Amino acid sequence: MSNITQVVNTDKNLKTLKKGVHASDLDQILSSTGPYTFFAPSDLAFAKLEKGHFDNLLEPQNRSKLADLMNNHIVSGKIQFKEFKDGDKLQTLNGKELLVEVKNGSVSIDGGIIYAKELKISNGVVHSTDTVITK
Repeated sequence: MSNITQVVNTDKNLKTLKKGVHASDLDQILSSTGPYTFFAPSDLAFAKLEKGHFDNLLEPQNRSKLADLMNNHIVSGKIQFKEFKDGDKLQTLNGKELLVEVKNGSVSIDGGIIYAKELKISNGVVHSTDTVITK
């Protein structure tokens, strides 16, 4: 069974996320025991950011800002899609709070929709999202 880093490395819809995970050295954390819940923004989610913003974060001098952005997407523990409850507050690895909204069977985290397809992996779970969390 794959870990989070291996899933990000092989998913064709997560190419931009893969760059961010490796440039911020989070591949080490996401390969560890965990468990973690990882909200994985798709390439389409990154395309919604201001043009050039993410490329700027990939520059070596901006590594700490990139790591902070990437950490917005990681929560300790394993939360399955069906376990999300409206009004839940989740704490990210960098101490920020994410608000869960559940309406008509749709789940969003800080306004970004989570796709119902979740990937079960050895060190947690990956939920694909349509938005980059930029707190």
